[in-house]
Amino acid sequence: MHPVRITIGETLSETFRVFFGNLPLFWYLVTIPWIASVAIRVIGAMLASEDSFIAFALIEKAVDVIPTTMFLIAWMRAVLIGPQSIAVLPGLGWSGRETAYLTHMIKIFGVTFMLIAGFALTVGSIDPASLTAGPSANPELAQRQALATPLGFGFIVSGLIALRVSYGLAATAADVAFTPRESWLYGRGNGWPIVGTLFLLLAINALVTAAAALFGLVIMRGIAGPGLGSAVVSWTFASLVAYAGAALVATAQAIMFRELCRFRAGSPLGPPP
Repeated sequence: MHPVRITIGETLSETFRVFFGNLPLFWYLVTIPWIASVAIRVIGAMLASEDSFIAFALIEKAVDVIPTTMFLIAWMRAVLIGPQSIAVLPGLGWSGRETAYLTHMIKIFGVTFMLIAGFALTVGSIDPASLTAGPSANPELAQRQALATPLGFGFIVSGLIALRVSYGLAATAADVAFTPRESWLYGRGNGWPIVGTLFLLLAINALVTAAAALFGLVIMRGIAGPGLGSAVVSWTFASLVAYAGAALVATAQAIMFRELCRFRAGSPLGPPP
């Protein structure tokens, strides 16, 4: 089999074409997971205290993977096979397919999440002013400062590797047995286009989601004043934008899987190049 070559420009172009060409389907699939994610965010905010904010934020992100998984599977199946392949509306049921997808996701991003969690818990407890004040005389603070660098470096390295093989999640969504090792083999020669495309989409998603949250919060505070109600509206708007960004990433992953593995619904995959 001759190796396939993908490019960042072509993949991004098709990703945006597929997403914006299926906006009604996006609205249909995202509704219940979107509501669930907002509810998780609100509950987390109500339970968290100032001292436990970071820990609750990490727990909230971990729990939010559940509705996100249900949405991503349905969206990837729609891109790869067609809307007719979606038997159950996302958020109304959990099956072996969701379990397999979540397991695959943990294999890919589990180490990265643990590293960023460790980094957040370590750096979050350090006064930023102390980072420029030289070595600390406090042994505990000095130890946390020493841990921050390897944790941050490990997060970057593991994150790049995870992005490199993450397109294989589309295989699991389409009920094709696939492993991170196979993702690496089928993607040989396309490492940087894969990583570059997904990194750009994730960066855009993060920036636009943060801007949406800030915009919504400013508008609502001007209308209703500060409070939980204003925050909830801001979170609702930002969560929808985040799901749109996730759909773009999932679309790109599905396109990569289809092209690199020559996927055709109902047909077995050929050998890697």
